[in-house]
Amino acid sequence: MAEGILAAFSSLENVTVAERVEARAAELAAKYGVKTVASPAAAVQGADIVFLAVRPQDVDGVSGELKPILKSSQTLVSIVAGKRLSFLREAFGDAVHLIRVMPNLALRCGEGMCAVCAGDGTPREAVELVLAILGSAGKTIELAEKDFDAVTALSGSGPAYFAYMCEAMTQAGEALGLSSDAAKLLARQTMFGTAKFICENDVDLGAFIAGVATKGGTTAAGMVELEKDGVFKRTVAATLAAAARRSSEL
Repeated sequence: MAEGILAAFSSLENVTVAERVEARAAELAAKYGVKTVASPAAAVQGADIVFLAVRPQDVDGVSGELKPILKSSQTLVSIVAGKRLSFLREAFGDAVHLIRVMPNLALRCGEGMCAVCAGDGTPREAVELVLAILGSAGKTIELAEKDFDAVTALSGSGPAYFAYMCEAMTQAGEALGLSSDAAKLLARQTMFGTAKFICENDVDLGAFIAGVATKGGTTAAGMVELEKDGVFKRTVAATLAAAARRSSEL
């Protein structure tokens, strides 16, 4: 998140990161220009916005440290997968305002996707500030919390599935006789360029596919295999459903 946001702002000198591992803290300070402290309690002192970026199993430990000191003037923004606003309210107390976010790793290159859901009573100005911070490194969308398991499966986990498809195309290119370097370049640039064109032109995907897959052509021949028995789309649907179930379990 820091990497993506830094690209849009001249400095992160007003950002404090809690990091107990000294070597990692030094790395973050050198790379991003943030202030680092050893404890979460030290990090939140005087902060307007507090980003909770820990593993789900570590929330209880952090909340025990922060609950007594968080104030009504502060907003806690959780990017912890699977932890609902009701859980966060109980964990961090009634004073602090809450916002839940599901980001993805594309924030690192300024093309992230973040779903945002504000807790009851959270000031609109706090929500707008968080949207602006996250929007500096990609796109944002406000959704109801009931949609977050699906969001986690689609955009949170999606980069891994997208990369898996790219890997499969690279390996298939190699099997057709291309060198490893050539197959990798062709697969990655094809996926990047297609995604860029689709997003920038708000393309209707069905029409786009039909336009590339002209009757009797090479793309159409490939689409016959891709669409055979609906296996591919069923596999994608099952993949996202499994990820959404796991998000719900968390």
